[in-house]
Amino acid sequence: MPMPTPTVLFVCVHNAGRSQMAAGFLRALGGGAVEVRSAGSAPKDSINPVAVEAMAERGIDIASEQPKVLTDDAVQASDVVITMGCGDACPIYPGTRYEDWELDDPAGQGIEAVRPIRDQIERRVRALLASLDVEAVA
Repeated sequence: MPMPTPTVLFVCVHNAGRSQMAAGFLRALGGGAVEVRSAGSAPKDSINPVAVEAMAERGIDIASEQPKVLTDDAVQASDVVITMGCGDACPIYPGTRYEDWELDDPAGQGIEAVRPIRDQIERRVRALLASLDVEAVA
């Protein structure tokens, strides 16, 4: 019997940079083996254009993504919740695996500052895939 598809939720305050880059990497590298969501405790109106540019350099298009509001339902429906600077805004439920990825915020930063953040996110997403026993597709 096949294992159920794990669901991962990335949460940051604005859901406009870090969490969107992480979700983009997980979608691209997970090859459909992981369900991916992202949300923010105080989402912005649009994705950070510099984060879009940084991901495009890796061949991943997040330009059409829209920031989403964090809900209890999204947390409860997730097997793994990864926070990135949202503090106590993320509700905690028993049985859910939680991680906090301390990352600089790309908001207001130029491409030279965002690239290292992007690269750190990619490394963490690859490690997350390995911990979920999912082989990265690239």
